[in-house]
Amino acid sequence: MQVDPTQLVMLALIRRHGSLAGAARELGLTPAAVTGQVARAERDWKVALVVRGPRGARLTPPAEALADAGDAIGEQCARAADSVFSLLGVLARRLRVGAFQAAAQHLLPPALTALRHQQTDADLNISEITSPQGPELVASGELDVAIVACYQPELALPPALRSHWLLADPMVLCLPDDHPVTRGSAEPGGLRLKQLGDQSWIVITTGLAARRQFDEASEGAGFAPRVVFETENYHVAQSLVGTGIGVAMLSRLTVAPTQGAVHRHMVEPRLERQIYAVTPADTTLFPLADVLVGLLKEVGDDIRETWEAQPLGAS
Repeated sequence: MQVDPTQLVMLALIRRHGSLAGAARELGLTPAAVTGQVARAERDWKVALVVRGPRGARLTPPAEALADAGDAIGEQCARAADSVFSLLGVLARRLRVGAFQAAAQHLLPPALTALRHQQTDADLNISEITSPQGPELVASGELDVAIVACYQPELALPPALRSHWLLADPMVLCLPDDHPVTRGSAEPGGLRLKQLGDQSWIVITTGLAARRQFDEASEGAGFAPRVVFETENYHVAQSLVGTGIGVAMLSRLTVAPTQGAVHRHMVEPRLERQIYAVTPADTTLFPLADVLVGLLKEVGDDIRETWEAQPLGAS
């Protein structure tokens, strides 16, 4: 026959309490319900299991053997519960974060500083990733939060993941500081991409989303760029612009003071990339993910306000 473990646990509780009423209280049942379960167990085992008397109830020898198994089940359940609660405590403190380079430099540090002040026992693990890797790593459970850049209007994700918008990161232009276009020929507030159509260009490596965005923009501006250098790193691009060998288009978030180079807003076309945090759709097991996302949104707001207060090229 198939053994019903709930019957074994019930018999163990009857033995422990010495009555059906005591077992019923611990099980959250009525005494009548326990009486019914005892009757069903006796039919299943085809033997008397509980002897009722004026001072309670006692088990028959066969029921004693079954109750021993019920105690073992109860102990295993208690150990399992302890393990789960311990694990939940670990997960509540754990946070595994991945971010692309610019986000790791500018978005993460203020957010992590605030998080460590709020959650002093947080167990943090941070890694640098590429934006395409982020959703995959969250979906596989390797990361709890991934900060990624998207060059499309929206970040497409499977239902098991959720995106949290942090910042619109506009594209800007980087030129040698002695470039003629920086001296009076600029549009109010910035430059048009087509003004640099005849320049040598330092561009992002072919195949990356940022490069596709640049190629589409240059085609729309009516020129085929003369590429003198390809790189995956905007800081390398700015350093090379500083030598005077070319110009570059890069994101506002990556702008860094560079000897020999200046930065200007691009007024036509107006391009940007969107920065998101990606988390599991259900963050119940990882509450610090929601805390970090909230802090990242605050940092994004601060960065946006700083950009508005300090426009590029302002004297």
